[in-house]
Amino acid sequence: MKNNPFSLEGKTILVTGASSGIGRATAIESSKMGAKVIITGRDETRLSETYSSLNTKHGDHLKINADLRNTGDISELVDKLPALNGIVHCAGIVKPLPIKFATKEQIDYIFGINFNASVIVSQQLIKNKKILKNASIVFMSSISSSFVSYGGGALYTATKAALNGLAKGMAIDLAAQGIRVNCICPGMIETNIMNEGIITNDQLNEDAKKYPLGRYGKPEEVAYAAIYLLSDASQWITGSNLLIDGGFTLL
Repeated sequence: MKNNPFSLEGKTILVTGASSGIGRATAIESSKMGAKVIITGRDETRLSETYSSLNTKHGDHLKINADLRNTGDISELVDKLPALNGIVHCAGIVKPLPIKFATKEQIDYIFGINFNASVIVSQQLIKNKKILKNASIVFMSSISSSFVSYGGGALYTATKAALNGLAKGMAIDLAAQGIRVNCICPGMIETNIMNEGIITNDQLNEDAKKYPLGRYGKPEEVAYAAIYLLSDASQWITGSNLLIDGGFTLL
């Protein structure tokens, strides 16, 4: 892929939350684009499934099981990592919870996974000089951040809005090293949550009609955006929120 600015050949990329969904797709598609991919996640079985799906044409990859809610696991992860050209923070949860019923423990839990983990991992990587000059950091945010929200989504929205603010501040802090920091803000994506029985197929079909393009997004479509932000094609993009929502926020 010489002279292809969208190639990830020669780059080492860390993907958190790679056990499923957007994280898994990002890891797999990045490996196809030539990256050496390092994946991490809590579920060792599902993480292994992702690892077995990585394209090995361009070299070996690395799998590190870790629970990013645990600072000890984060320290061990950082110690095991080589120098990185890119990071995609995909670890996160969706947990509908009306704010009036939220306990401090629930608030800490949601922020711990969706926000704190990404902050601490990034901070430790920077402190330990594991992020190379001209690298790219990508946070997986959501349209449920600065754009829209939903009933019971106050805490989730707050965590994603916090990521947007974090990325802008980090983009300024790290600009002198040529390190770019951006967010991706997807709309509804076809992931495992649709198979958990929380939402019926009729409800999903009706909701999909709200999208001008007539459907939900696919994990691979978000992965392609992450690859763009990881690649040299986006060298002059930092501190931005890339909206991928099938036109949902137009209405």
